[in-house]
Amino acid sequence: MNPVLSWQEHGECHSAAWRSESRHQPPQRIEAVAQISAEQALSLIHQNTALLWRGDYHQGKQLLAAIKKRVRSHSKPAADFHRHRLQQSQHSRLFNLLLLEVQPGFMLANGRAPDVQAALADVYGSANETPFLLPLNALLGFIGAHEWHKQGVPVPALGGAHIHVPFGVFSPLRGEYLDLLASAPLPPHTQTAWDIGTGSGVLAAILARRGIAHIIGTDSNPRAVAAARANIRRLGYSAQVQINATDLLPAGSADLIVCNPPWLPAKPGADIETALYDPNHAMLHALLAQAPARLNPGGELWLIMSDLAEHLGLRPANALAQWFADAGLAVAAHSHTRPQHAKAQRQHDPLHHARSRETTSLWRLVPQ
Repeated sequence: MNPVLSWQEHGECHSAAWRSESRHQPPQRIEAVAQISAEQALSLIHQNTALLWRGDYHQGKQLLAAIKKRVRSHSKPAADFHRHRLQQSQHSRLFNLLLLEVQPGFMLANGRAPDVQAALADVYGSANETPFLLPLNALLGFIGAHEWHKQGVPVPALGGAHIHVPFGVFSPLRGEYLDLLASAPLPPHTQTAWDIGTGSGVLAAILARRGIAHIIGTDSNPRAVAAARANIRRLGYSAQVQINATDLLPAGSADLIVCNPPWLPAKPGADIETALYDPNHAMLHALLAQAPARLNPGGELWLIMSDLAEHLGLRPANALAQWFADAGLAVAAHSHTRPQHAKAQRQHDPLHHARSRETTSLWRLVPQ
């Protein structure tokens, strides 16, 4: 249930639901403005007063850009991962306190406002019948995500076919680990496979392209389930792949279980970050505890894992090997690659010292 916020405007009391994809608390106060300097805006925002922007849409974007520039210019680079995450969260809270009022039918009343109906429908589904408040920063993210959703991400491991990912679902931009999955030798006579935490469905699609006859992809995120089903259907693999709204493993057993779990043991700040952050590696531990007993004879568990957590000091270097052994699993093979994404190359990135050393591995595990 979205919280309802109230404010005074022109001597009248107004109220509307507040929507935000972040996990920040709603603002304590709201002040409607049509013109304000970035300095004045920041002064109010630092007091946890949200600004309901009534002015020109593009001027609102300029105000948000000015706020971001001032906040970042006064912030020193974080010395470690936890401080970096805290700084990110603090910045996100500030940037999300410049609001727009979305009118019924996903319409904006601001001057020169673009048509945002398709972008908001991509996130929320059916159009709203009552107004709601939305951070401008979030709306810009929705618009960008909608364009990516339409365009799709080309995947070389799928012969260049595109995977289309809506907002709220992790995008397969890191193709290097997809290539590991596409080239690893399958267990002999593999007929059944599970893709756990399927997300966009890209791993299930790669397994289908490799000729596995019966594949089940599972995910507990409704947006991911819908996206995976759409991608599988679009790629022509519906006869081989079934996508289930299931948390972790489906019923039965499989010849191959594949999972790309969250790599970093930290608390997510938004729902979309659950694909990256998982406190205490909870999903990985649950999978290791359950998967060995669900493999058919001769079956394998494939894990795609980055060692970034080790370089950030979030996981001991020997932890994975110990966890595998504790679960009764042995390493049948191990292949790895270096990331090619832009962040790994940015020397000014606060976490460059770790990203520059990162490797991504495919662990092929078998019951002992």
